[in-house]
Amino acid sequence: MLFHDLLGALKPSLWAARNLGFHADPWQAEVLDGTAKKILLCCSRQSGKSSVSAILALHTALFRPHSLILIVSPSLRQSGELFRKLLGYLNMLEPMPTRIEDTKLSLKLDNGSRVVSLPGSEGTIRGFSSVSLMIIDEAARVRDDLYYSLRPMLAVSRGQLLALSTPYGKRGWFFNEWSEGTGWQKHAITALQCPRISREFLEEERRTMPAAWFSSEYMCEFTEATDSAFCYEHVMAAVAADVEPLDFGGEE
Repeated sequence: MLFHDLLGALKPSLWAARNLGFHADPWQAEVLDGTAKKILLCCSRQSGKSSVSAILALHTALFRPHSLILIVSPSLRQSGELFRKLLGYLNMLEPMPTRIEDTKLSLKLDNGSRVVSLPGSEGTIRGFSSVSLMIIDEAARVRDDLYYSLRPMLAVSRGQLLALSTPYGKRGWFFNEWSEGTGWQKHAITALQCPRISREFLEEERRTMPAAWFSSEYMCEFTEATDSAFCYEHVMAAVAADVEPLDFGGEE
């Protein structure tokens, strides 16, 4: 038993297979078993990004006593969905861990670990500190001001940051971190790489959906934002770092 407990602590993917019947895809095992502090998941719909995130959160809560796990998304409904997925896995465990606090939005275990789901509002998430794991769901739709207000919560704890999403145009912090950010472990998983999505289904979706939506939802492509007046490449081509800003002689 001690061996299995130690193995479960060191290899979350094996723990998930043994206790939850969850057999991770190779990229999911890398996320679960790796040591990266910052992870970006740019994944197709229904590829398993929410499942692996919920399992990572649950494993952290169980094997790291007194840890704080935050689940943030653009809306409380969305973060609540990921939280409920975590609860579903928790209820599969035998024996079931003891809960000393259990609400629709938060959970506290008898080892002192807490999981809290939050809405995507910069004004409502301040006050948390010493975060062990921060999960940003639907990250491409999370506002920049919220993302930048979340990062300081990891400053002292040096906790882990996991951001998962399908693309949402060439804009925002998620696109910028994906295209230019450093220090991230990045995983791009298209629908073609997911063994649970059939080629027949994808072909039907390709015929039915607008091309830009299909490319974004299933092929992990950052397409042009439909509400933009200029395309991303033209805007970037017009930017020059060596040009001084114009001085219109305004008052100090």
